[in-house]
Amino acid sequence: MERDSQLELYRVVADRLKEAHTVVRELQVPEGVRMALSRKLLVITAAAKHDLADAARRLDRLMKDLEEGRFPEDD
Repeated sequence: MERDSQLELYRVVADRLKEAHTVVRELQVPEGVRMALSRKLLVITAAAKHDLADAARRLDRLMKDLEEGRFPEDD
């Protein structure tokens, strides 16, 4: 039973990461900001391999920041 819930969490996080990549790709922001956001998504993806719950929390924070218009500085 626990394995099923873990698999479901993987699916949910994977779907949300895919959605987040689409959102970042479609943002009207300078290329440096887009690259910084893409790097954050790559870090979250890597974190999911080791700590899925932490990756989900990080993704929640990133998506909330995007929804509220908070973007990283342009490099």
